[in-house]
Amino acid sequence: MFEAAEVGRKLSKKEFNAAEPELHHSLLSLQQKLRRSDHSLIIIVSGVEGAGKGEIVDRLNKWFDTRDVQTCAYWEQSEEEKQRPRMWRFWRDMPMRGNISIMFGSWYTRPIVDAAFGNISEAELDQELARIRDLERALTADGVIIVKLWFHLPKSEQKERLEQDAKINKFKKSPVLEDFSKRYDQFAKICERALRLTDGGTTPWHIIEATNYHYRDFATGKIIASRLESVFNSDESQQVATVSNTDSVLDAIEPQESAKITVLDRVDLTQSLTESDYSERLSELQKKLHGLAWLMNEKKRNAVLLFEGWDAAGKGSALRRVTAAIDARLYRVIPIAAPTDEEKGHHYLWRFWRHIPRAGRFTMYDRSWYGRVLVERVEGFASADEWQRSYAEINSFEEQLLDHGIILCKFWVHISKDEQLRRFKEREIDPRKKHKITDEDWRNREKWDDYKIAVNDMIAHTSTSRAPWTLVAGNDKKFARIQILETVSSQLEMLLED
Repeated sequence: MFEAAEVGRKLSKKEFNAAEPELHHSLLSLQQKLRRSDHSLIIIVSGVEGAGKGEIVDRLNKWFDTRDVQTCAYWEQSEEEKQRPRMWRFWRDMPMRGNISIMFGSWYTRPIVDAAFGNISEAELDQELARIRDLERALTADGVIIVKLWFHLPKSEQKERLEQDAKINKFKKSPVLEDFSKRYDQFAKICERALRLTDGGTTPWHIIEATNYHYRDFATGKIIASRLESVFNSDESQQVATVSNTDSVLDAIEPQESAKITVLDRVDLTQSLTESDYSERLSELQKKLHGLAWLMNEKKRNAVLLFEGWDAAGKGSALRRVTAAIDARLYRVIPIAAPTDEEKGHHYLWRFWRHIPRAGRFTMYDRSWYGRVLVERVEGFASADEWQRSYAEINSFEEQLLDHGIILCKFWVHISKDEQLRRFKEREIDPRKKHKITDEDWRNREKWDDYKIAVNDMIAHTSTSRAPWTLVAGNDKKFARIQILETVSSQLEMLLED
């Protein structure tokens, strides 16, 4: 989930200084509208220790007119708070209509810390998160606008900042920073779960890359401004409008191209294999997969593989190398096209539930339920509210599969825009492939940047520790096929042994 916030986005000081005054003015104007509205605003500032959350709180208090702003920092519980239900302290700090509450820490803090330190079980964490979802639904239904910001740092960056803080800026250093940093991996796992289970359509999480200070601050301001604008532009004042996720909002940031970098830009497309290496590895892996498939059948485990990617990325040919290794009696391939009238009459996940394999079998989806947050989002077939809330629905769906013991592999086959163009032109002149190229493929290509943002958001919200995305380097088809076969084999091997 957090890999989408480790791609190196940044703004220079000069660019920030040039763009900041306009953003500042916009936030003040929106605050004036908020004062005259029936809404209030809660800004939740959370994230990795050392990411500069305190600096963000300071920045927000400079941007807004503080007469209508209260900053609530949640640290240790007082004796008064301990004598009451946990949520009492937060209800006490809820902003009046027209006002803003900046929550430095929030109702998320204690459950995450307790889970990371082993004070509560996963089931108890989930129970707390369910209560939080209920709270946020109740608040938003009453007109409260909730903006949830998660500031992320890579592990190496956090360590470097810890070492710097030991030398300078001691008066601002959190006394728990060192203890928390030692548990980075455990916190990352717990935080991923917390964000995934509370990522709703009207209260989405915005994961912000915090390595570069200027990018971090500017992104924060843009997200808040965009959220307020979307609410005030809504036709129905009682319905809180949803907005795009962090990277979609940040597409409006123009000062530097690096701000538009997505996780796909970090895939090394130069990787390739020689024909001899490919042939040798293909034979080895298909033989291995054949044996694993029968072992899976014997142990009554089932598997779901899904293939997403750009048009002409080679999804079909890679899938065929997988099926060639497996007895035909053990798998089904489900090609996903536009939904039928019957499928439109049901929830969008219905048609995928229908094809979940029985014990000992595979189902392979050529495109999948992720169409909801890709083509339906980009082409406007789903409303913002529909595709926003589908992240949580998809994660819940996949978790049910995993809890049942199903092996799940998710592949995005990535190629460069130039390579796609080459393959399109090749298809147009090859009689054997001409049927594969359509006018729709060319139309989709025109929206390449929109799809990149959608893919980045998809990975940020649905690449979890239990169901990670595998980003396949697809410019060389031989390399892509081997990468997919290796991933499927290793996943089957690991889970069957477990």
